[in-house]
Amino acid sequence: MQLRHEIPAPFWTLFRSVNRDAYIEALLTINEEYQYSNYFLTREMCIQVLADLNIKKQIELKREENETDFDMLETPSSRMLRLLLKMGWLKAVEDYNTLVTNIVIPDYAAIFIDAFEKLSLEDVEETEIYIQNVYATLFSFKNDPRVNLGMLRTALVNTRKLNKALQDMLHNMDKFFGRLLAQKTYGELLKEHLEGYVEEIVRKKYHILKTSDNFYIYKTDIKKVLREMREDEEWIYMVRERSRMMGDTKEDVLELLDLIERGFDDIEHRISNMDKEHTKYVRATVTRMNYLLSGETDTKGLVVKLLNQISKSEDKEDKIRAVGARMNLSYLEILSEKSLYKRRKGRKDFISQMAEDETEADLNREDVLRLNRIQSRFGRKQIEEFIESHMEGEVMDASKLSLDGAEDFEKLILAYDYSTKTRSKYTVISEEAEMVERNGYRYPALKFVRRTL
Repeated sequence: MQLRHEIPAPFWTLFRSVNRDAYIEALLTINEEYQYSNYFLTREMCIQVLADLNIKKQIELKREENETDFDMLETPSSRMLRLLLKMGWLKAVEDYNTLVTNIVIPDYAAIFIDAFEKLSLEDVEETEIYIQNVYATLFSFKNDPRVNLGMLRTALVNTRKLNKALQDMLHNMDKFFGRLLAQKTYGELLKEHLEGYVEEIVRKKYHILKTSDNFYIYKTDIKKVLREMREDEEWIYMVRERSRMMGDTKEDVLELLDLIERGFDDIEHRISNMDKEHTKYVRATVTRMNYLLSGETDTKGLVVKLLNQISKSEDKEDKIRAVGARMNLSYLEILSEKSLYKRRKGRKDFISQMAEDETEADLNREDVLRLNRIQSRFGRKQIEEFIESHMEGEVMDASKLSLDGAEDFEKLILAYDYSTKTRSKYTVISEEAEMVERNGYRYPALKFVRRTL
């Protein structure tokens, strides 16, 4: 029979009781003493344990709905024991040989008490315990000739528990983002980050996965063992025969190995997601800190805050007049060319805008001539004489020129401009030439030749 069918109806009244927290505290204390006493606790010992708890915590029990005035005359420890027995969280067993009443914890109640312990006492090393269990179980399964598929199922269960623990860590990250946004001052935000997130996540959980490398220490060895078991056909045949002889044919050994390996892939995926969430939280914390630090001094932030208040008010016109009477909104710090918000353009507009910027950045021929003011200084005849005077044979090599001053450099620029025209007597045969630096001037090593008609 399933344990849930053994739970008595009054069992659930504990969760609706006004003394719920006191009862849970009493159950945790009794369970601790119950284990220490080798799972043997008399009624008198139980009352003494509850009395010590009452002295330590100063528990104040409120009156339950079904309690009488006579019940209220009992001591708090006796009242708690009586009510827990009545609700079925504890069970009294009479020992007629010794005439002693023993208090025991039923199986269904033990499950809930274990859950209470997990909720109140965080097990910070659960990920390490699970990975070590998988590691030890797989090595025993491979090397012990007496093994059976039950050990492999145990390794699979621990792999799934580890996955569940990591998934719970991932799902609980949203509460830290909510607490982060709830902080209104820089000091509160810093305290929440250091005492909240760093203590609860980084040092207790994230530290286990990343800093001490407890997962990655065993991951490589576990995958190696899984691969060796999968490739050893003789060993697989032996395991299958042993399982068939024992009547354990529900699952095949290769099927269980595949499930464990898939579980380890899921673990790596979840750890990767934890890395992303951790990065997002750190980035959000820094952004929030910058906002809180500059929110009261940044002009743009104050203007946005003012505009938001005006937009929320019903009498917007009156608010605008009141603001205008007290402050000058025409200051350049407030009203400038850089608007508070600019509508983003589409992709085509963005590409065309970039093309326009690139075109404007490059100077054309007229700009070069205008900026250097040499367009009217030298005519075509003077440029041709300059080229002819420096020709060796039928070629003027610019790399061999010895420019004596600015005039020669300007003539060289005009010579290139002249050679690009259709009516020019000369042309350039090597435009992609190396750069030459001489006498303080830097220019390409162009070669001018006579144009063939």
